[in-house]
Amino acid sequence: MRTVAKALRRVSEGKASAQMEAAEWKRKYELERERNLQLKHKESVLDSCLSASQTERLENVKNRILRHQSEQVEKCCGKHGICSHEILWNEDTDSRSRFAHSMSIGKALFRLYWGCNGEKNGQHKRDIVSFERGNITTAERSSKQIFLKWESRPRTVLIFTKPNSVSVRALCSEMVRWLKDHRKMDVYVEPRVRAELLMEGSEFSFVQTWEHDEEISHLHAKIDLVVTLGGDGTVLWAASMFKGPVPPVVPFSLGSLESENYKEYLDTVLKGPISITLRHRLQCHVIRESAKDELDTEEPILVLNEVTIDRGISSYLTYLEVYCDNSFVTCVQGDGLILSTTSGSTAYSLAAGGSMVHPQVPGMLFTPICPHSLSFRPLIFPEYVTLRVQVPFNSRGHAWASFDGKDRKELAAGDALICSMAPWPVPTACLVDSTHDFLRSIHEGLHWNLRKSQSFDGPRGS
Repeated sequence: MRTVAKALRRVSEGKASAQMEAAEWKRKYELERERNLQLKHKESVLDSCLSASQTERLENVKNRILRHQSEQVEKCCGKHGICSHEILWNEDTDSRSRFAHSMSIGKALFRLYWGCNGEKNGQHKRDIVSFERGNITTAERSSKQIFLKWESRPRTVLIFTKPNSVSVRALCSEMVRWLKDHRKMDVYVEPRVRAELLMEGSEFSFVQTWEHDEEISHLHAKIDLVVTLGGDGTVLWAASMFKGPVPPVVPFSLGSLESENYKEYLDTVLKGPISITLRHRLQCHVIRESAKDELDTEEPILVLNEVTIDRGISSYLTYLEVYCDNSFVTCVQGDGLILSTTSGSTAYSLAAGGSMVHPQVPGMLFTPICPHSLSFRPLIFPEYVTLRVQVPFNSRGHAWASFDGKDRKELAAGDALICSMAPWPVPTACLVDSTHDFLRSIHEGLHWNLRKSQSFDGPRGS
């Protein structure tokens, strides 16, 4: 009897404990549900604020820019978007010139927001934890498409062109006329392009450019939209002109459908909203062995595709030490090493055996070049780490670093290269969306998995 009573007491205690635990989970669930309802209410209030008239927004532009950045984000963007002024002023106030500040007053504002292609694809869940079952679900999805919506009409466009191309020059002159006559936009081009346009006729005297290199650092403060006419190299060149924030980029490839119908495509971009891809860049610093500390670095270099460390003209193998944050990664012995963005995963890194990665995936690719070890396979690091590549003192020769295929720098023994993700991505307009454009590029550009179909006239399984 004592055993039965003891067992019944344990059962009752366990039942009471389970009821208390269930009550606690229910309380947490109700709190979480109330918090989500409050967030939805705040979002609806912010959306109603964002739907105010354009006239009122334009009157408050100057006051918004002069206010504190956090106040701007809370009023204009809320917590689920990135506004253009948040990106444009991502630098120290003391370093801004009066020229850049005055030009930015009339700059078009835009808002970025995240969305999905359909309501039935399971990507609209917002619960972080399901308290009813204790299951953890993701709050956000990296696969969500990013959209750009203009808050005010874009007024200024900068056009980059591929040099020494007759077809590009003809397309550029036609596009410049159309943007000025039909869209009433201020058109900027490079000094070389303006000289070519003026050779065609004096009617292109309205085209603007810059005279000094110092003005290039302030381009982001007065340019609303960037258009590139050429290929991937033209996009790389355009991105290299912006050492900080980058305006939205609309790339046109030669012979593509969008370049032939550029008027309809540009009308869609100027009207908005449009799908964009935030292409991340690497920020690279070279630290010399003679530096006093790690803060004593050379001018940072931003790369959109990759930074390559190779042996140059030396006949010796490259010998490098690699660290991730404070952890030792490996010693690289071979022809070199590629540190690539996901946008550059289909370039040099792919030729060296690296994987193709969707550009919306945040990360850094670590790809060896002809390593002196069969077990040395490529890696992909998360975007928040900092990689340090150092030439040890017992290295037989020097190494050479190149950034997007140019600006080569020699790395002697004791020198180091620091790479991290830059805070200023390159927003590029999509033809459809980021995934469609990525798959289209590897199918049409790289002929990915293109093979002759298997014959079906052989034996068949039962």
